[in-house]
Amino acid sequence: MARIVVNQSLVTSPEELMKLCPFGAMEWDNEYLTINAACKMCQICVKKGPEGVFTCEIDEEAPAIDKGKWRGIAVYVDHLEGDIHPVTLELVGKAKEMAAKINHPFYCVFMGTNIKDKANLLLNYGIDEVFVYDDPELKHFRIEPYTAVMEDFINKIKPTIVLVGATSIGRSLAPRVAARFRTGLTADCTVLDVDENTDLAQIRPAFGGNIMAHIYTPNNRPQFATVRYKVFSAPEIDCEAKGKVTVCDIAKEKLASGIKVLEVRMKEKVKSIEDAEVIVVAGSAVKKAEDLEMVKQLADKLGGMVGVTRPLIEAGLADPRLQIGLSGRTVKPKLIITCGVAGAIQFVAGMDKSDYIVAINTDENAPIFNVAHYAIVGDMFEIIPKLIQQLDAKANAAATKSVC
Repeated sequence: MARIVVNQSLVTSPEELMKLCPFGAMEWDNEYLTINAACKMCQICVKKGPEGVFTCEIDEEAPAIDKGKWRGIAVYVDHLEGDIHPVTLELVGKAKEMAAKINHPFYCVFMGTNIKDKANLLLNYGIDEVFVYDDPELKHFRIEPYTAVMEDFINKIKPTIVLVGATSIGRSLAPRVAARFRTGLTADCTVLDVDENTDLAQIRPAFGGNIMAHIYTPNNRPQFATVRYKVFSAPEIDCEAKGKVTVCDIAKEKLASGIKVLEVRMKEKVKSIEDAEVIVVAGSAVKKAEDLEMVKQLADKLGGMVGVTRPLIEAGLADPRLQIGLSGRTVKPKLIITCGVAGAIQFVAGMDKSDYIVAINTDENAPIFNVAHYAIVGDMFEIIPKLIQQLDAKANAAATKSVC
């Protein structure tokens, strides 16, 4: 158990020291400066406070683990009846990059029914080995058998890192498997890297996006992380790939489940904002439906989709599936235009990997301009109509030229 200890003899300005904590976890009783239960162990006070005033102490030293027994990086293949979710390919790209850095192999674990042919397609992305569990009991996702398969795979192969897509299935499966191995899991990572000693550096926004948490699990293996769709890029197809597919067996009793799937109903397919190549985002400057319609008109002219920030969801002006940010969707379009968006870190974390970012805001000091490639300082209600007029004029000119 870790705790923050205050060296009372070095406390000279308690009022100033208390300002270091963003969570109000310090108290002064005119004699002692103490840390209360609001402490989040972020260690900001240790890092930014005067030297020696605050220290982080750990009661018991965690037992060292033999990291040499764990080798390789594994990616869970998320799929629907063999149709592989694109987040899997994005994780394959990241796993390939990290595996090359530490000279480890990288694998995929693929479970389902009649999926052996699909497994061969994964080899085109340079994967060293695809481990396939093909069994009728794995046709539909059920947590008990899927967890048992992951446990069997990890016990046999002992990968040092396991990456899982942050889909509805991945978010259910990863924590359950991590609990089986009494190891850590970092959810919704935005940055991943690996040290030479195979420790996984996991970075994600924390406390509402106010800080970026750097998370390590140096004394546990394997190391688990989930990552949202569109955070990383999928790798190029490697025509000279030389990996192999290994079919694995697992005892039937391990696939037992208390869940019986009676019927599967497919959701109606709708265009997802994650797949849009052009997005026009309406921010808190939009107060009514008429304003949102203007933003939609610009998006239509560009052949894109409308995205929104959280205030519009709370006001009931838009579908929650259109929200971008930590509590919404992560997007990576070719072009994103933000209209009246201030640029809070919670929003920026969901779109800062876009190819081109154009920001419109009346405040020249708005945080959104720190990540924008093109900044337009002005009123969106004046600028958007002018953009629409120019797009219409260009379209009319192109149509006239085509007729002539």
